[in-house]
Amino acid sequence: MATPLYQTVIDTIVARIASGELPSGALLPSETQLGAELGVSQGTARKALSELEKRGLVQRAQGRGTFVTLRTPEMSLFNFFRLRSPDGTLTAPELVSETVIRRQATAEERAALFGRPEEVIEIRRVRSVGGRRTTHERSCLPPALYPGIVDRAPLPNALYVLYQRAYSIIIVRADEKLRAVGAPADVAAALELGEGAPVLLMRRAAVDVLDRVVELRVCHLVSEVLDYFVTLS
Repeated sequence: MATPLYQTVIDTIVARIASGELPSGALLPSETQLGAELGVSQGTARKALSELEKRGLVQRAQGRGTFVTLRTPEMSLFNFFRLRSPDGTLTAPELVSETVIRRQATAEERAALFGRPEEVIEIRRVRSVGGRRTTHERSCLPPALYPGIVDRAPLPNALYVLYQRAYSIIIVRADEKLRAVGAPADVAAALELGEGAPVLLMRRAAVDVLDRVVELRVCHLVSEVLDYFVTLS
């Protein structure tokens, strides 16, 4: 089955964003220019831009044009750090500790991550909110997509901004599963809890603009005084 023409335009723009040719905030060619460059009608180019806008990859400004969505550290935390005060207020988490290693991938990691890697980069972090330890994170990455990231430690607070700026990997979706569990011994110690204390277990698969699973993350979250905040639309 032939690929629709508008999908070809989408794929071209996504590839340019992912490669860094079109960085955050960059102005895209007009519908007319895109049509002429890619050999499609203005209507086809318009449909492609509308689909990219729905995905959150571009933003249209009346009278100014279409821009690649700007992603800042603050926006990254706002979009992907879910623990909030009961009124929905976000307090940026502070990094308490971090380790970055390379190790053998588990069968589950190898099956899920892009490229089916034999090894993964594992980033372990403990974060606090308001002086209280609230999150224990373990993020696993395919090394081929993140060359040299081990040598970059300590890493910045907002990892997804690093992924975009250093590796042209733009996270556009995070598929998550939540479950209430008792804290394992190592997690309890890191979060200064008693072993078996109730925590939320969150498992995330982060997907980039090329529809690749580029990070697996397992978090244990302390939510006694914070809510796991999600907006559905």
